[in-house]
Amino acid sequence: MGGMIIQRMNTAPLTARADAPAISSLDGVAALTHLGVIQVEGEDAAKFIHGQLSQDFSLLDQHTARLAAFCSPKGRVLASFIGFKRPNGTILLVCSKDLLAPTLKRLSMFVMRAKARLSDVSEQFSVFGLAGGATKTVAAHAASTWAKADFDGSTLVQLYPADGTPRQLWVTPAGEPAPAGTALALDAWQWGEVRSGVATVSAPVVEAFVPQMINYESVGGVNFKKGCYPGQEVVARSQFRGTLKRRAFVVHADAPMAAGMEAFSATDAEQPMATVVQAAPAPGGGFDAILSAQLAAVEAGALHLGASAGPVLHLLPLPYTLLEDI
Repeated sequence: MGGMIIQRMNTAPLTARADAPAISSLDGVAALTHLGVIQVEGEDAAKFIHGQLSQDFSLLDQHTARLAAFCSPKGRVLASFIGFKRPNGTILLVCSKDLLAPTLKRLSMFVMRAKARLSDVSEQFSVFGLAGGATKTVAAHAASTWAKADFDGSTLVQLYPADGTPRQLWVTPAGEPAPAGTALALDAWQWGEVRSGVATVSAPVVEAFVPQMINYESVGGVNFKKGCYPGQEVVARSQFRGTLKRRAFVVHADAPMAAGMEAFSATDAEQPMATVVQAAPAPGGGFDAILSAQLAAVEAGALHLGASAGPVLHLLPLPYTLLEDI
């Protein structure tokens, strides 16, 4: 594939490059040491966190998890979470470990009179990723994305698949044995995350995007019917006034990519047109990444990594349909 050409938002994904690596190599259990866990406990735990994040936590039950963004007043994503309620009523928020400390500090500033306590419990839990044949078969209601089930103190969350390969998050008390399955390298898991198209925000891209710039409204990360939260007006205005000009895409390059790297059009060496949100080595060579890019630049032609004459970024299929309206 040469230049990056995008079809209309509601069409089927583009055909992948002929040399794109097979996703079938994603199989096993990975220790997700790059993730940390925040605990929210107390009588007002759900009410408090509901008022801070982009998803509805007031109606959170024992069978559902939430993808959510914590935003600045300007609507820019400070951190992203997979959150769920434990059987004892506490809420756990799984996030990028490099953002945990500043995020915990900022969230704690807003507790005030709420009966809620926030703490870093990363040392109390182990987080694993299950892929392919290592995923667990559970009750029918847990087959859909963001479904959640509990097993003797451990929690299973159904994630978006990576090009059809099932993936799950397993959160268990520290010291418990890892789930059964072949060991999967962290790089391989992170590649599957990229191929799922669902980004985890990390330190290099803090405050770089509103949620829709990383497609969060299309993958269950934003609830437009809930009450106020920091940045809510900006997020809603971007959705309903048609002002959104950036979207996330899955891309491949022959050169290394990392979160925070920029991409340029061949015709403009000064102004970056896209930012790498998340990247990982591809098993077949090169790197795959989630890229947040200006729609006009993507439609205009090829984007280049790092400079206007840098390596070409090739568009891969986006594994879900983008929402054009609510």
